Amino acid sequence: MRSPWPTAHLACNPRPHLVYWQKSGEGVQVSRMIEFRDVSVSYPNDIQALRDVNLRIEKGEFVFIVGPTGTGKSTLLKLTYREEKPTKGKVIVGGQDVTRLRGSAVPRLRRSIGVVFQDFRLLPQKTAWENVAFALYVTGASRREIETRTPQVLDLVGLLDRADAYPHQLSGGEQQRVSISRALVNDPPILLADEPTGNLDPDTSWDIVQLLARINVRGTTIVVASHDQHIVDRMGKRVIALDRGTIARDEAKGRYYELANP
Repeated sequence: MRSPWPTAHLACNPRPHLVYWQKSGEGVQVSRMIEFRDVSVSYPNDIQALRDVNLRIEKGEFVFIVGPTGTGKSTLLKLTYREEKPTKGKVIVGGQDVTRLRGSAVPRLRRSIGVVFQDFRLLPQKTAWENVAFALYVTGASRREIETRTPQVLDLVGLLDRADAYPHQLSGGEQQRVSISRALVNDPPILLADEPTGNLDPDTSWDIVQLLARINVRGTTIVVASHDQHIVDRMGKRVIALDRGTIARDEAKGRYYELANP
């Protein structure tokens, strides 16, 4: 097994079930994965990132969040995995109000939500395999689980043959695939992607979005913040358009239609 970590830690007790809204081994049936109720976010100097946002995202949906820069797309995603808290309102994930979670419960929430970033955020001194395995290691996964899950998700994104490559040896598209596999390794029910194609050429961008679509078919709820009009229009998925912190449009099979700030 490729492993830069102490064997004693890898042999620890199996991690608890990662879907944080399941308790005592009994699954709670949750069809609505994400819900915002009258959510507003204000920053100093009277900057309003979001204003009275109400939305619902059901289990298994694929949703694009679009709009000009500064309209609150990234803020909306950060609220979902509790990187930020709203100034007012509630954010419900898997049936639980995450705005009321104690700090000690936030890591468990985040293990139930995969997050993919525009700049990949890979560990430069670790191989693709080690970057993915590390996401399991920090949850206290067993050696057997790391050995099993890591190659599975690398194979899912088509990079098993590049498992020993370091980030600087990978193309931008390959680095993003490693990032996606890392986000998936804990088998989260929700995957959030913040401009996942922003640093990629058009063909590679399409490949990445098609990969996300295949992951969605497996049952994962996908939410993508994007500026890529071509991809949004071509995919024909649900589109939530933000304009100056409010929802301007919510269409089941929408198009980009970027709203220009006056």
